[in-house]
Formats: sequence, C-alpha cells, structure tokens
Amino acid sequence: MVIADGGPRPEPGTLNQLFFRAVEGYDKPDALQVKIGGRYEPISHRVMLERVRHVSYALLHTGANPGDRVAILSENRPEWAIADFACLTAGLTDVSVYPTLPAAQIEYILRDSGAVIAFVSTADLAEKIASIRSNLPALKSVISFDAVAKHIADTSMADFERQGALAEPPDAAIAHRTRALAVTPSEVATLLYTSGTTGEPKGVMLTHDNIHSNVAASREVIPFSGDDVALSFLPLSHILERMAGHYLMFATGTSIAYAESIDAVADNMAEVRPTLMVSVPRLYEKMYARVVEAASSGGNIKKRIFSWARTTADAWADVKLAGGTPRGLLAIKYSVADRLVFSKLKERTGGRLRYFVSGGAPLAPEINKFFYAAGLTILEGYGLTETSPVIAVNTPEAFRIGTVGMAIPGVSIAIAEDGEILTRGPNVMVGYYNKPALTKEAIDSDGWLHTGDIGVLQDGFLSITDRKKDILVTAGGKNIAPQPIEARMKRSKFVAEAVLIGDKRKFPMALVVPDFNQLEKWARYKSLSFTDHASLVALPEVKAKMERETLAGLTDLASFETPKKIALLPEDFSVDRGELTPTLKVKRRVVDRNYKDVIDAVYLASEAAGSAPVKSH
Repeated sequence: MVIADGGPRPEPGTLNQLFFRAVEGYDKPDALQVKIGGRYEPISHRVMLERVRHVSYALLHTGANPGDRVAILSENRPEWAIADFACLTAGLTDVSVYPTLPAAQIEYILRDSGAVIAFVSTADLAEKIASIRSNLPALKSVISFDAVAKHIADTSMADFERQGALAEPPDAAIAHRTRALAVTPSEVATLLYTSGTTGEPKGVMLTHDNIHSNVAASREVIPFSGDDVALSFLPLSHILERMAGHYLMFATGTSIAYAESIDAVADNMAEVRPTLMVSVPRLYEKMYARVVEAASSGGNIKKRIFSWARTTADAWADVKLAGGTPRGLLAIKYSVADRLVFSKLKERTGGRLRYFVSGGAPLAPEINKFFYAAGLTILEGYGLTETSPVIAVNTPEAFRIGTVGMAIPGVSIAIAEDGEILTRGPNVMVGYYNKPALTKEAIDSDGWLHTGDIGVLQDGFLSITDRKKDILVTAGGKNIAPQPIEARMKRSKFVAEAVLIGDKRKFPMALVVPDFNQLEKWARYKSLSFTDHASLVALPEVKAKMERETLAGLTDLASFETPKKIALLPEDFSVDRGELTPTLKVKRRVVDRNYKDVIDAVYLASEAAGSAPVKSH
C-alpha cells in the first residue's frame, strides 16, 4: 500500500473550547453579518455569547437532557449558528437537516435520530414538521426562527430566548461556561445524515474532536489574517460549510456574512467584499461560463483581447506553477492583460479575495488554472462527511492543479491494491448511528476508512480519478470511469450536465442536459422555431449541434470509453426528484432509474440501426 502522512495530529479538543476561545480572544463587533433592510448588519461576539447562553438554558428548561438530539432545519443565517452552539454548550447532539428535503425524508431523519426538539427557520418548514409530527413521538417542541411561523410551531426563537433568560440562575454565565467546558472531546457533537449518491441516508456520528481536529489542522495549512471576511452560502447542513465556513471561520476570528440565497451570491460578493470563500465547483463553473460568454458575445475586438489575455495569463501561470517568477516582456504583457480583463473578474468578487476553497466534487483543472491565471487562487481539497470532512487540501505553499492537495496534519492517506483511497486519523467518524454493520463495513480492523473513491498519490499529492461504485462495466467487460469523461463533456458552454450510462450495456451513451440559455440563443440565431425546451431538443439541428458540442473533447478516448449515442433531456436533474444530492452531486442510480425509458429507447434504436456511432463534425 502507498501511504502518505500529514504529520503530527493536533491536540484533542472540543467545539465548546473553540467557541469560548474565539468569543473571548477576538471579541469583535462583527462576528456575524446578516442582511436586514437592504444592508448588512453586524452581530458581535458578546451578543452572540449572550444569545447562545439564553438558548442553551431554554433547551435544558424544555426538557432536553445531555446527549439528546436536537434538529436544525434552516438555510444559512445567524440563528443557525446560535442554535448550533447552544446545543453543543448544553451537551446536546444536534442534527443538521437540509431544509430543501421533502417531508418524508425529514420524517425519516427525525425519527431515526430520535430528535426531541427541532429548530425550523420558516413557516413552510414548520408546516412540513406539523404534517409529520404525529409520526414523531420523541419530538417535544418545535421552535421557529421567523416570528410569523410561531403559530404553526410551538414558539418563536425570540420567545424561546426570553424563556431561557428567565430560566437562568444568578451565576448563569459561569455555570454555562463550566457546563460547556466539561464536555469531553470524545462525545458526539453532531449527526449528519449523508444524502448519498446511493442507498438510504446514514447518520454520521462526529465527535467534538473529530471536527475540532479538522479545524485545528486546516488553520495550520491555510493562512488567516485575523480580520478576514467570509461569505457563507453553501448549506450549513453539509459538513464542508459546517466545518470550513462555520467553525473554522469562527475559530480564526473571520467575520461570517450570510448570503441571502444562492441566486444572490454574485450581488452579495460585491456588497460583503469577502477575503475568503468556500464553494463547490458549480460556482466556479458558472463564473467561468459567464466570463467566456461575455467575451464571445462582445464583438471581434473584445474576443481578440480576451483570447490574447488568456494566452498571456496561461504563459504567466505556467512560470508561476513551475516555481518561477515571470519577468521581462511576459510580466509587462500580464500586467496589461490583468488591467484589461482579469481586474474586472476580481472586482466582481469584491476586489479583496485572497482564496477560494473548493470541495464536494472534482474541479476541472482548466477552470482552476483559468482562475489562477486571473489572480484568483482556488485551493481544491477533498474529504467526506465521514472525515469531518477534510482529508487533503492544496495550500499556498503546496499547490498543484489537477490534485486535491496533500494530507492535512494528523491524517494518513493510503491507496489500496484496487486503487481505493483509504484514510485514518482523528477526523474519522465514530460510526453510523444505529448501523453497526455498515460502520464495520466502512472502517476496517486497522482503523482505515474506505472512502469508495479511486485515486493516486504522487509526491504526496492526491488525485481523485473516480468513484469506486461509479465504475461502469460494459457487457464486453470493459471498465469505464465516468466522472472524467462527464467533466470533459461539460467543458462545452452548451452542456449544463452530462451523465454517462453503460453499465452492463454493449457501449456507453450519455444523458445530456443542455445549457438552455446558450442553446436558445443559438437556435434563435439559426432562425429555428420552438415553443419550449421539449420542442427545442427534439429539433434535428439541435440534436446535431449538441452531439458535436458533447463529443468534441473526447476524440482521444479509447473507443470503448466514447459515448456512441446521446439523449437530450428537456429539463435539468432535480433535488426534489432525488436525482441530485443537496450539494448537487448526481445520483447515478436514480438518474438511471428515472430515465430508464429514454435510455432503453436509445439502445433499442441503436440495435435497429446497427449501433452506428455518433460522429463529431
């Protein structure tokens, strides 16, 4: 086995220690920021401490006992952070739930976890809980963040905080701190239910030290200035934002500003002017597509300037990535390219961004290099919910595009004989809640967690090549890793999503969701007539165009890897239909099942036509 170690592990600790160190050590006026009445308003560490204490006492007064589970169903907002730290400092285990989940999945999670209290953000979520509450005998109380929902829930957050303040003893501040710091590193801090790309959700049990160790290791390798500002928009129910966008930022004195919504991220970046941001590749893909589209639709002069600037920046990046310093004419040309093109991209991020951090899914190397060349560094990392989550990450000192970086302190990475990535360290979960058999299957007797991902180690840098369970085996016995092929298909601005199909089939084909903004512009330019997306993708001219766009970047693949047919879908994959996880990863098996008729029709038509392959023109 090839093994890479990240070095000494951090000292064990708890998230409660992290909380009080940050509050007492930074004592800033803008620990959190939230947009109210059209402008961002700050919430100080002192106010946050007081509100956390009130909610902590209210939880205990309501009948929650140390070790009980408390659910949080909410989008990112200050109340989420306050509820989380209130649970932890009361010795409770919180259960973060995606607010976008349908009622049936929420019911499963609340019932499986045995949650005794639930925080919800909105009236809609309060109504969802009300509709399933009769099936949740353990649930004692529902608290709504929005006052308008308090008549559907049992009480509002404001009333709950007042209740907690009234329940506090005379020495409340000391007693709260003492109780919180009595929690041990090995106690379970949270249950996170993996949405997963296969199977029923599993409650990942993460201890205080699982997450604390990940915070401590991450802050060792990623530099923080002490006056950083982060924009939080990935769901806090996901471990990436929970650790990196919540605990890590709080621990480093970084002011956390909450985006109004995913759709408002671009506007909020300009308002908040963040210095750090954590995201999944989808954001960078969209930013990249917008830049390319703006350049290509701006006339010949603008196209030529962009092309020249990109070529110049690529050459500049090659020198930098090789450890050199661009000089002479190249340095001068890059300065001009930056002023003409890339400075505008940096302005859209607020003009102060030091680092993006990317995780959750593979980031296309060409997109990463484009941002690097534009002066916006993306530190790509890798991890799982089961590892709290970071296993490896690129850093400013150890940066290699096309990899997910090196193991962080305390973490070991191994590559098994079949190519699977294994890991162990203080960040690895204690197990799946109520599922000892699955826990034993995931973590072997030597403590190695089997990630299910395939990868390679080179010079200590880890590269992910595919998911072990996603490997397609054709009827002819050929193994195909779909993710790299799908990523290449999505390089076209006309392709929003692509899923390779071919397990136990004679050859691979692809389900393709067009980028309908781009496709409709092209169709109008070609004077094609259509009424909706379904009629658009049915046009022969559109099918031919999308075949060319989809297959153009696959000419160097082996014949058995190359999709022989594509099928265009009139709508994107959906979280509500179970085709995407809440972090927008494709659930391959669900897609295969939901589009079985479309897939079968492609293969039947191919058999009738003698399996003539699609050709790129």
